[in-house]
Amino acid sequence: MDYKASGVDIDAGNEAVRRIRGLARSTFTPAVLSDIGSFGGLFRLDTGRFHDPVLVASADGVGTKLKVAFMAGKHDSVGVDLVNHCVNDILVQGAEPLFFLDYLATGRLQPDVAESIVGGMAAACRENGCALLGGETAEMPGFYADGEYDLAGFIVGAADRERLITGRGIGEGDALIGVPSSGMHTNGYSLARRIVFEQLGLGVDSHVGELSTTVGQALLEPHRSYLRLVRPMLDGELIKGMAHITGGGITDNLPRVLPPSTVARVDLSRWSMPPLFAWLMGQGRVPLDDMLRTFNMGVGLIIVTSPAKADHVIEELAARGGRDARVIGDVIAGDGPAVSYTGRFPAA
Repeated sequence: MDYKASGVDIDAGNEAVRRIRGLARSTFTPAVLSDIGSFGGLFRLDTGRFHDPVLVASADGVGTKLKVAFMAGKHDSVGVDLVNHCVNDILVQGAEPLFFLDYLATGRLQPDVAESIVGGMAAACRENGCALLGGETAEMPGFYADGEYDLAGFIVGAADRERLITGRGIGEGDALIGVPSSGMHTNGYSLARRIVFEQLGLGVDSHVGELSTTVGQALLEPHRSYLRLVRPMLDGELIKGMAHITGGGITDNLPRVLPPSTVARVDLSRWSMPPLFAWLMGQGRVPLDDMLRTFNMGVGLIIVTSPAKADHVIEELAARGGRDARVIGDVIAGDGPAVSYTGRFPAA
């Protein structure tokens, strides 16, 4: 008996690292002081960029969207999902990404799959201007089903302390600007998979007329990064608070940036429910309240600003490709439900 016979192929691991090394190097910035393969990644913080630097860190995963990737045999987009989700999580506090690390665990390591996953991560890191500094690839036979894996991402960014976006200045009358999502992003897949694959019996290659695409293409649409849209506004006084609309939807995420004695009033008539969510809601007969607490419903980011600056923020977003951003509600005084919904989604 040897290690390979027990399910761990060290040679496959070395081959995966060989393929990954070039992808990671393509993301390196001048601040990276180490190479892939070191025990720890080295990164020099450019303190000249910041008056009083604060490091902002976050960790997340892709959830059961991975199950759809397994079924479709498509693995690069989940790497993009992982990076962009983490970038957005620190962006809403005013931080720009510095470096990213990943954890990939699988039952049997397949170098081509690992290369595809990391290729997606590297592409997203380059797009967001952060370095893929390192990571861990773990082969764990008997722990994961054959052909399956799990992903986690860890990001570190920085911001000037005086420019951190904390929501403290939010008050009654402030406007809520919704920025469109690119699909389901990385949340709500347990419900969506049950509707699509268990209840309807569809496959990833099934074409759905209401969506004008296949199930797999609709469900695997990558998570959008909002960094390019928002970065130029981080230096000014336009933004009072931001919420990344992830698990829990608007219902649970928007209150995270509201100060005490304020609540959000969201007008559903201000935007149209995207076809994917309307289709899932109808096919699964999912109550609207549950939809709003499970999915982003077409709004991936909410920016809070003063009503006098709302048009300026929307213009700034549009100038960088953030079309269809719009005011979707306001902040009011109160101690009731943290988010109240008014109006109805326009009919398709």
